[in-house]
Amino acid sequence: GALLARAFAASAAPEAGAAGGLPVAVHNPAGEKRVVVTKELPGDRWREILISAGCRVEVCTSDTPILPVSDIKALIGDKCDGVIGQLTEDWSEEAFGALAAAGGRAFSNYAVGYNNVKVPAATAVGIPVGNTPGVLTDTTAELAAALALAAARRVPEADVFMRAGKYKGWLPTLFVGSLLQRKTVGIIGAGRIGFSFAKMMVEGHKMDFIYYDLFDQPHVETYFKGYGDFLASQGDEPISVRRASSVEEVLREADLVSLHCVMDETTHHLMNAERLAMMKPDATLVNAARGEVIDEAALVAHLKANPEFRAGLDVFEREPLMADGLAECANAVVVPHIASASTFTRGGMATIAAANVAARLSDLPVWDNPNNVKPFLEGPVDDIPSASPSIVNAKELGLPAM
Repeated sequence: GALLARAFAASAAPEAGAAGGLPVAVHNPAGEKRVVVTKELPGDRWREILISAGCRVEVCTSDTPILPVSDIKALIGDKCDGVIGQLTEDWSEEAFGALAAAGGRAFSNYAVGYNNVKVPAATAVGIPVGNTPGVLTDTTAELAAALALAAARRVPEADVFMRAGKYKGWLPTLFVGSLLQRKTVGIIGAGRIGFSFAKMMVEGHKMDFIYYDLFDQPHVETYFKGYGDFLASQGDEPISVRRASSVEEVLREADLVSLHCVMDETTHHLMNAERLAMMKPDATLVNAARGEVIDEAALVAHLKANPEFRAGLDVFEREPLMADGLAECANAVVVPHIASASTFTRGGMATIAAANVAARLSDLPVWDNPNNVKPFLEGPVDDIPSASPSIVNAKELGLPAM
């Protein structure tokens, strides 16, 4: 009975309300713990998790795309136990100070990355910071693969051409692009997403593989050498695989380069004019990591100077804006930061974010394997682990592990 009641409450129409002068949709108004969610999230499971933890859930319904800190502080108000925020928001000393002053005990970013969050500022006021790993890997890699294929084979250009009614008949030179089969794919950053992307391209297109990472990734090399051995056992030509000694080595050798590195001071403008010039003139560059990894003005200049060079971009340096001239570059495929935008992943992210907050507000421990969040995504809410799936500053705060 209680389970059905919570499920009903999670899917029931919310009450209209206001917080700090901003419109909110209120779920479970009688809940004792107040949780603010700065944007509506997909699915119902995340609400059910919060409601089962006794939370009153207030979802901001303002049509402002990116909430400024002043609006976030207004939403927090005088009493707020937890917040689920967005990767586009500035979560620094000011926002965490307001949350702490309101009695806040939990925050979760609705993203796996958290370069928008000053974690030390949260730690300084005792607020745990959650993120949402474990559900984005393959979805993000798929989008990177889609960008690679769309750019190399000039799919968006051809689509616009068709819709404009310009197609008058087959021509030998119409939208000739680049073949990826048996070419070389290179990745910068061989973490989970980079590895997943590489598997899609290597196994799907029998591409040779070169990668650069700050750390040895023996499992990556072992996997692809095994695939090469399989090809040889079938009478096919095996692929080559190796770790490069530098980013520049990857750029010079690869026909397709995909960026999967973290964003920090060492990777800001990693792809500048000098490094872009190292790439093959007909290469394809994909970025589904963070926009600041590329000097976007330099990329625009490179695209204009090298019409056979192509780029596939999911993220941008000054998001949501694009650099001047990028929109006019037909050899760039641009999409609005949708790498995680599958039904499974966006719903899963909401579930993980909610579980992060709900568990901390119930003084539960932290899950010991944040990359294995499947137990939180399946089955009745009552059966999920009694833990926060992923708290990035758990060690600094001395939170117990499950």
